[in-house]
Formats: sequence, structure tokens, C-alpha cells
Amino acid sequence: MNPQVDAYIESSDMWPEELAALRPILLGCGLTEDFKWTKPCYSHGGKNIVIIQEMKNFLALMFFKGALLSDSGGILKYQGPNSRSARRIQFTSVEQVAQLAESVKVLVGEAINVEEAGLKVDSAPESVLVAELQNRLDQDPELKAAFEALTPGRQREYNLYFSGAKQTKTREARVEKYAPKILAGKGFRDR
Repeated sequence: MNPQVDAYIESSDMWPEELAALRPILLGCGLTEDFKWTKPCYSHGGKNIVIIQEMKNFLALMFFKGALLSDSGGILKYQGPNSRSARRIQFTSVEQVAQLAESVKVLVGEAINVEEAGLKVDSAPESVLVAELQNRLDQDPELKAAFEALTPGRQREYNLYFSGAKQTKTREARVEKYAPKILAGKGFRDR
């Protein structure tokens, strides 16, 4: 048991009882408890299997490669249009954690098998940059080099944010606003 996870559960004001109920289930599956990205994270053989995320309306147990799991019980939820591999179980009570304990164990076992087999989620299709970003990159070789040096996930996140604006003027303003962060080698959410 990781003392950082102890402190996390003790300081939780959203889902402390559910966290405390879910933790022994995950540890009972033989997972290694860690604390990554400011959240309880569980791995097997050095590979991330699940992470616990406190949301406003539910406690999420997110499987990193959930898209590769069979989920015969239909309890895994799709995370959204920009998430290809992760799937999550949503808990709203200690009773629900108890009810789904066996299903969690089965899914964790399957996730461990996925990792041991070396299975990978298919690569994301090549993304097409929004025109305003592409134009700015074409005009500024330094910005282009900095953008290309970002991880694919960071590039995708910027592109999604820029393309989310309806008007050209707004997309151009967003690109301009975030150009300094890109030049500094930072992702959209980095400080």
C-alpha cells in the first residue's frame, strides 16, 4: 500500500468511502499501487492497468486499454469522442462498488492478460490540422519545429482545441494565444 494513496483517500471530500472500498479489490488482484498524475494508479509488471479518478458525479475506475477488453457485463463506459483506448467503470456508492467487485476482478485480470500479451490499441489515424494552425505553422518555421517536437497527444490536444471554435477569427486567435506555450515545448494543459 502506498502512503500517498492513504493521504489521497484521507483528504478526499468527494468519494472517500468508495475509494476505500475499491482499493482492496484492486490490491487483491495483485496490482502494484502507485500514485501518478496526482491519482491512485495500479500497475502490473510496470504497465499501467487502471487509475482512479474522482469526478463530480461519480468515481471512475479507468482502464488504460479498456477498448481491448471484452466487457461481457457491459459496465465499461466510453470516455468520449477523443478517447480511443480508455474505458471506465463509474461508481456512485459503496454498495455499487461491492456489487461490481467480481466484474472489476474479471476486467482487471483481462487487462493484465492484454498487457502480458503485448496487445496495443491501433494507432490514431493521421490527424488533419485545422487550417488556421496549418497556415500559422507554414508561416513560422520556429513554431512548426516546436509543434512537431511535441508528443502526438499534445499536438492532438492543441488541434482539437483550435478546431473546436466555430469561427475562423476565433481559431486564429486561439492559435496566436497558445503559440508561446508551443514554443516553450508545453502541452495545452501544462503550466
